[in-house]
Amino acid sequence: MSSLVLAPMEGLTDFHMRDVLTRLGHYDWCVTEFIRVTDGVHSSRVFFHACPELHTGGLTASGTPVHVQLLGSDKRMLAMNADRAVRLGALAIDLNFGCPAKKVNNHGGGAILLDTPETVHAIVAAVRAAVPADVPVSAKMRLGVKDRSRMIENAQGIEAAGAAWLTVHARTKEDGYRPPAHWEAIAEIRERVPIQVIANGEVWSREDAQRCREVSGCTDLMLGRGAVTRPDLVNRIRHNDEALRMPWEEIVLAQLAFLEHMEDARRTTTLPSPGNLEQEPARWTERGAVGRYKQWLGMMTRGYAEAVPVFEQVKHMRTLTEVRELLTGA
Repeated sequence: MSSLVLAPMEGLTDFHMRDVLTRLGHYDWCVTEFIRVTDGVHSSRVFFHACPELHTGGLTASGTPVHVQLLGSDKRMLAMNADRAVRLGALAIDLNFGCPAKKVNNHGGGAILLDTPETVHAIVAAVRAAVPADVPVSAKMRLGVKDRSRMIENAQGIEAAGAAWLTVHARTKEDGYRPPAHWEAIAEIRERVPIQVIANGEVWSREDAQRCREVSGCTDLMLGRGAVTRPDLVNRIRHNDEALRMPWEEIVLAQLAFLEHMEDARRTTTLPSPGNLEQEPARWTERGAVGRYKQWLGMMTRGYAEAVPVFEQVKHMRTLTEVRELLTGA
């Protein structure tokens, strides 16, 4: 049976979005937004904020496992933070070698590390050695920084360091998120490393999933923006059945649940995100919560015609009450 995984996306697939999407669709596991590691070991509060599911056995409310993703360049600090995460209940550790953001890369983290395969290998090896053997350590990488010249070296180094599987985003750092995704490059990696390889990038439909599998040779997929745009996408791919498209009415109920989830957090949470310390507090204001909803609804206009007129009204709103009244017809 092939695996379908919900991607980590900074500022998007947070606790609230993971909860909603894993209720609507059957994912084998999902991955947190990255926890940035610099020169110290994070407190338990930081881990519980990034992954509240640690309070519930590392599972979402629907029972989907959540893996904790770390980002950084200091192998010792990453190893120590991985150990802390596992002691707090993390089911698996994922290492981020794929983030293309300048603010991350300028501090030596994310995709920029792919220019130094020896560092990538050392990080994976250190983290693997730091956590119990029964806790999987995985990595997510891009094809390279500017080109694919070190693609195989990075993949083989990750495998040799003890990673249980490797997720490959089929673009370079310089490509950003511009199409196309180069699925054929993933096929080259898959031929050269014996561990499980998961394909990621530009899967927006069931047909895209079929083509990605054919070109990459991977049966396992990680779904990113397509999963947020079409919350029913994972079920349509898993069962290869377009009849599993969710009606807009069900999606509206999911949006209301998302709003309620954020409202609960807004009342109780003031902690900053470990991934984005300077911007995160706004997420917990009412304006921030409305902004998060607008972000999701705006993405769904690509997948649902019904979302377009709703978005046109919502984009001028400032309160959760206004949004709720629109969705419920109150």
